[in-house]
Parts: sequence; structure tokens; C-alpha cells
Amino acid sequence: MSKYQFHVRVKPTYLPDQSDPDDDLYVFAYTITITNVGQVAAQLISRSWNVNDANGHTQKVRGLGVVGHQPLLQPGESFEYTSGTRLSTATGTMHGSFFCVAEDGEKFDVDVPMFVLDGMSAVGPGTLH
Repeated sequence: MSKYQFHVRVKPTYLPDQSDPDDDLYVFAYTITITNVGQVAAQLISRSWNVNDANGHTQKVRGLGVVGHQPLLQPGESFEYTSGTRLSTATGTMHGSFFCVAEDGEKFDVDVPMFVLDGMSAVGPGTLH
């Protein structure tokens, strides 16, 4: 086991009540659970996301913390938050990373593998333009 290791779980959700397919607006929420599975307490300092729609457009999102927090996670502790994004297509992907600093000063990145944003399953046939 690595001294510096976070595990990230992602649960994306399409939000049809906030979306308007007729205006090419598809809104998604995603719930992230970050667990410190390493041996040293570490703080999440910043995030970096690539949000990709089905037309090949990429939006880069960078910022301090997540939803206004920079959680310090002891070994075994988790932090969960929900955020969201908008796409102009019914499907897309996201991937990114978190920059963290351990209590002993070690800096490390936590990769968040690509996950799919899919509003197609909630959109009836014939409603896409």
C-alpha cells in the first residue's frame, strides 16, 4: 500500500428537470467520494477537470478545493460531495485529477479516470435534434 493514496468513486446522474433538449442543454450532477486509503493524512488542495461533449468540445475546469472545501482526510476517512456540469449534447465524458498535500509535506496527484455522462437513456426517442 502506498503511503499517499486516495481512492475516488464517481456516480454521475442526468437531471432531466434542469435540462432542455430542445435548446441543446443537458445538465448532469456527479457525486464524488474520496477516501484516503494511504497511510498518511492528506489534504485535497485543488481540482482539474476536462469536460467533453459528443461534438468534441472540451471545457477545462480548474480551481481550489471542491465545492468550497479543502478536506483534510486521515487514513480511512472519506469526503463526499456533489457538483454538476452542463453539456450541449446528450452524452459526454469527464476526467481529471485532484492535487493533494500530505501532512508530511509530500505533494501528489490523484487521477480520476474518465466517466460517462449519459442523458440518452432518459430522453425519449425522437426528441433529440
